Amino acid sequence: MVVQVNQPTRHYSKTMEGSQQKVEANVLLLGAESVGKSALTVRFLTRRFIGEYGDIESIYSHTDRIEGREISFNIWDSLCPQNGEVEGHISDRQLQWADGFILVYSICDRASFNVVRQQVQRIQQAKSKFPGAHPIIIVGNKRDLQHRRTVSSEEGRLLALSTDCGFFEISVAETYHEVQLVFHELLDLIREARALKKGAAGIKGIVRSMSAVFGRKRTE
Repeated sequence: MVVQVNQPTRHYSKTMEGSQQKVEANVLLLGAESVGKSALTVRFLTRRFIGEYGDIESIYSHTDRIEGREISFNIWDSLCPQNGEVEGHISDRQLQWADGFILVYSICDRASFNVVRQQVQRIQQAKSKFPGAHPIIIVGNKRDLQHRRTVSSEEGRLLALSTDCGFFEISVAETYHEVQLVFHELLDLIREARALKKGAAGIKGIVRSMSAVFGRKRTE
């Protein structure tokens, strides 16, 4: 199903990890124009490769079953100005909505790699405004076009390593399996982030309770 982006809502999963209820994940796709964001999304949703798309920003909803659990992906296929330095090219609304990010560049387009670098910085700078872990996976697309490569695999890996992001170099045109791995890996990272957040909240609750108990004892 395709829903035009008008009033995107934040989907919170009420599922306790370990249960067999549905888990929801909001995934924001970012990157420069013509790097294959829409092709990546449609490949994941339909297993088909379609190479040409118009400038349409959409949210796709897709339900999958992974390890016996129903997973609902909400995938925001965003548009990006060609100039990655434009302030606000990732909006606060997008940052608040997303559970995780897939940042796509073309290995044949160094400018698109620079856009991804800037977008990683924008997301990480927003952590103070939107606390909590927001997993990022960087994807170098068009690996089938080696003769046109301008960004090395090592550069992609080093960027991911230096910014604590996941990294894949794939060809959306050639294989569905690699695309599936990207989304499934991001889902695993989102679930890990939620578990850590839940654990941290539990520890804070225990600390507050102990502080209250010891505080009462001191006043008695």
